[in-house]
Amino acid sequence: MDPVIIVGAGPVGLTLALALARQEVPSVVLDEGPGEDEPRPARSVVLREDTTELVKRLTGMPLTAVGSPWAGWRSVRRKQVTHEVAFDDTEPGPVHIAQHVLTGVLRAALVGEPLVEVVLDSRLDSLAQEPSGVTAHTRGPRGAWWRGSYLVGCDGPRSTVRKLQDIRFPGRTAVERHAVAALRTELPRPGEALLHRMPPWRTSGPFAGEISARPLTDGVWRLDWLMPPGKELVTPELLLDRVRETLGGWVEGPTPPYELLDTGVHTVHHRLARRWRAGRVFLAGDAAHLLGALGTHGLDEGLRDVDNLAWKLALAWHHGPHEALLDSYQTERRAIVAARLRAADQALPLVRGGGGLRSYVPGAGRGHDAFLAEGHLGRGTLGAPGVHTGSPLTPPPLEGEVPVGTPAGAPVTDVRVTAEDGTFVRLRGRLGRGALLVVLVAPGTGVWERRHWMSAGIMPRLASAVAALPQPAELLVAESYPGAAAHTVLLVRPDGYLVTALSGVRPASLYTAAETALGGPAPTGTGADAGAGAAGTDAGADAGTGAGAEVDAGTGAGSR
Repeated sequence: MDPVIIVGAGPVGLTLALALARQEVPSVVLDEGPGEDEPRPARSVVLREDTTELVKRLTGMPLTAVGSPWAGWRSVRRKQVTHEVAFDDTEPGPVHIAQHVLTGVLRAALVGEPLVEVVLDSRLDSLAQEPSGVTAHTRGPRGAWWRGSYLVGCDGPRSTVRKLQDIRFPGRTAVERHAVAALRTELPRPGEALLHRMPPWRTSGPFAGEISARPLTDGVWRLDWLMPPGKELVTPELLLDRVRETLGGWVEGPTPPYELLDTGVHTVHHRLARRWRAGRVFLAGDAAHLLGALGTHGLDEGLRDVDNLAWKLALAWHHGPHEALLDSYQTERRAIVAARLRAADQALPLVRGGGGLRSYVPGAGRGHDAFLAEGHLGRGTLGAPGVHTGSPLTPPPLEGEVPVGTPAGAPVTDVRVTAEDGTFVRLRGRLGRGALLVVLVAPGTGVWERRHWMSAGIMPRLASAVAALPQPAELLVAESYPGAAAHTVLLVRPDGYLVTALSGVRPASLYTAAETALGGPAPTGTGADAGAGAAGTDAGADAGTGAGAEVDAGTGAGSR
C-alpha cells in the first residue's frame, strides 16, 4: 500500500504525519521550504486544552514547557474590569506559543520516525487520481513523481491542492485587520492575558478602540491593536507611538523599558472551501477554511481537522476504503467550522459597530465583552470544540441507551481510567491509536487489583462483547464519569467523541453503535474501489459565513 502524501509542512501537515505514524500509516510530507522556520515571535498561535493535549500525545512534549500557559484572563472596558478568569490545574488555560517554536517541536518529533519522509524544497505542481491511488509531481531541486494512496492538502490559504482540484473557496476578505508587535517588557500582571476595549488614553485614528496583550515565554508579549476598516498604512513611527502610549497607559506612568522584537500586520479573512474531499484528495487547515475574527484562532480548527481525519484514513489504509467513513470527515468538520463562521459573521456588526442596538440595549457593551472573551478563551459558539450533531456516524436510538454528562457526538471528559494492564492512565491518553474505547463505569474498582474484578460481575460478558466488535477496541474501567450511573458502558471514538452510553452490557446495541461509528457495515470491495465515493456535498456555510485567518505578511499567522 502506498503512503499518504501530505502537501505542506506547517503545523497541520506535520501533526497529520505524526498522527498517521502513531497508527502505523506511512506518509510523505512535501515541504516547499528548506525545513527551517524563521523565528517570528509576532507570528504566534493560541491553542486550547484539546489541541494542546493532541500535540502532547503525538510528540510527548507538553507545550507548557515551550509556550506560555495563561495564568488568567481579564476583559477591561475603559478602566473597569468586565470579565475575569483565573486558571489552575483543574481548569487549564490556553497556551500561547510562537508558531516557529510549535513547528520545531513537531519537526523534532519526526526525527527518526521511520514511517514519515519529509521532502524539502518540493513544490507541488500537478496531481492525478486513479481508482487505486494518487500521483503527484513536484518541482524544485528534488523534482520527482510521487505515488500515494491518498493525498491531503495542508498547504495553506493559497492551497495548490485546492486549486488543482478546482474547489471553490468563497468568503470575505479583510474582515478584521490588526497591527502587531512582539516585545520584551514587564507588565503589571505577568502571565495574564488582557483584552482592553476603549482604553481611556486612546486617540483618534488607527489603533483607537481595542488592544489585546498575550504573554509568550521569556518576558515577551504580543500586542494586537484592532484597526478600523480601510487601508491605513501602518508606519514604524505610528506603531512605536502606540507601543509607548499603550505601555504607559497600562502602568499608569512613564513608559517602562521594552525591547521591540518583531512587528507586522495580521489580516483576518472568512472563507470556507466548497468541498473538503474530492475522491482520494482531502483538504485540512487553512486550505479548507480561514477563520480568526473576534479572538478565535484558525490553527485550533486545523488541528481538530487532523484529529478527525487521521483515524479515518488509517482505517481505510489498513482495511480497505470505506466511503461513508471518509465522507464523514467533510460532513462533520465542515458543519462545525461553518457554524463557527456564521456565529462570527452574525456577531461582528453588533460587537464592532459603534451604534445600532448598542445605543438602545442597556449593558450591551458588557455582553459584547463576554462574547469576545469566549472567542479568545475557546469557549461557546466561537471557540469550543464542536458537537457532531447530525453526523452519519451517529447510531440510531439503541436499546439501553442512557444520558450522561456528555452528549452523544461531543468530546468526552478526561477522567482517570484503569487500562487493560492494570495501570492508571488518563482517558485522553488512550486516544489516537485507531481503536475504539469502551469504558465501564465501576465505582470501587480503583481500590482493588485488576485480577480481582476482571473475572467478576459483568466484566467477562463485557470483555466478550468488546472482543466481538467490528474494529479492535480497548476496554477501560473508570471509577466515575460525570452524569453516569454505576455499570454504564461508554463507547468512544478514536478521536475522543462519545458515540453512545448504555446501561449495562448490551452486546447487540454496542455492536450496532460501533458499526455505525465506523461508517456502517464493512465494505466488501478492495482497495481498487477507493476514490469512487462521493466527493462530498456543499452542506454548511457558504460565502459570507466565513472564517478568519492570519495570512498577511508581517504576522503571517496562517497555519498550514
